[in-house]
Amino acid sequence: MSGKLTRRGFLKKTAVATAGTAAGAAVLNYASPHLLPEQPVFQPNRSHWAKYQIPVNPSLGEDCEADVAIIGGGYTGLSSAYHVLRNTPSRKVVVLEAKRCGNGASGRNGAMVLTMTADRFIVFSADPAMDKRIYDLTVENIGTLREVSSSAGIDCELDTHGALEVFNTPDAVEAGTAYIEKARRLGFPFEFWDRQRTKDAVGSNRYLGALFDPNSGQVHPMKLTHGWKAAAEGVGARVFENTPVVSIEEGSTHRLRTTGGREIKAKSLVLATNAYTSKAGHFRNTVVPLHAYIGITPPLEEGTLNEIGWRSRLPFFDSRTLVYYLGLTRDNRIHIGGGRVDYSFNSGLAERGDGESAYAALKRELVRIFPRLAGMNFETTWSGLVDMTPDFAPAVGRTGKHGNVYYGLGYCGHGVNLTSLFGRIIADLELGLDSRWDTLPFVNRTPLYVPNEPFRWLGVQGALEYYRRADHIE
Repeated sequence: MSGKLTRRGFLKKTAVATAGTAAGAAVLNYASPHLLPEQPVFQPNRSHWAKYQIPVNPSLGEDCEADVAIIGGGYTGLSSAYHVLRNTPSRKVVVLEAKRCGNGASGRNGAMVLTMTADRFIVFSADPAMDKRIYDLTVENIGTLREVSSSAGIDCELDTHGALEVFNTPDAVEAGTAYIEKARRLGFPFEFWDRQRTKDAVGSNRYLGALFDPNSGQVHPMKLTHGWKAAAEGVGARVFENTPVVSIEEGSTHRLRTTGGREIKAKSLVLATNAYTSKAGHFRNTVVPLHAYIGITPPLEEGTLNEIGWRSRLPFFDSRTLVYYLGLTRDNRIHIGGGRVDYSFNSGLAERGDGESAYAALKRELVRIFPRLAGMNFETTWSGLVDMTPDFAPAVGRTGKHGNVYYGLGYCGHGVNLTSLFGRIIADLELGLDSRWDTLPFVNRTPLYVPNEPFRWLGVQGALEYYRRADHIE
């Protein structure tokens, strides 16, 4: 929102800085993928949301053929399957999930349902009219989340009473008010809340004001996964869990092999793998997987909740570069995420062994916001992977020699909403209905280039350290 560097720019600046370094060592940059092949790692989901997983589907037990094969059983994959079959009910669609549906970001996220895309969120692009169109499209898609879950008979605890960006500094207030004034002239329904109204809403006096978006909200991530899974199966998709795909032979007909030695032949392939996409042989130089951390409290007693004063129950996030975000579940648990994020060398996916310091930082921030919670420990902590692109812009489209590989990625923290919108777009592109979407800036775009190791690690680490220091000073 302001002229200072923001979280929307740190990977973009990292890419620029490291690309120059890589240009001076082009041979190493070229050789790195061959010297350091990336390794897929699929660890169980141990989040609070994972406790609500439904019974697992069988793994693929025989060779099969399909019109569309989808790798990944999260929001993107399941919504793609649903929309493909809504378009053409007679087709054969299989979803192949390496662990269990919702094992990745779909079942580990911070439960916020946000409008817009990350690169255009609370900041105007060079095309404000397009910003408004994307806002309206994402608001419409939140309605789709509600409709799909309801039709599947699953209450995914979708509450869309709004969300707040709370301002930490006078500079953030100044930039926020200027943004809101312009946004309202363009038809956005945002409101500026002063310090007292913000305190009355969230119960903390730490913030100087807030931007209120009445169309955002929160959800139970795993129950939303259930909704999409039930919806996809309800229209005829076959969902196989514990079925990792270990090789892909692309062609006019794709041949996929699983760890069990089974082969799947499919005319179209959907990569619904988000932060794991480079392990499938695509987008190695466009997506950076970052490890994010979340903690959740035990259920709070009504007396404690009243003392805290979070009367609105609205989810909120702050205006720092490495943002903190908080939500309140229906059974009165507070969850907090954000702050520190980490990158592991060679786009490593395995949970890091140094997460305890990140959880301790989350606890300190929680107590800073709500001093009444001093002495309370998290009931559960977990980490998850965020699929970041250098310019914070997502991408959805088709690729491959035969133009029959489809993808959605780079959600950059907005995936709870964008994933299912992209599932709808993927289904239309697969059917050749490009004209419905081809004016949108994220359709069939190529994200900015990120160099290979070791330049990637050096650049990302330098950028993250810079922003940690900037937030500390602020």
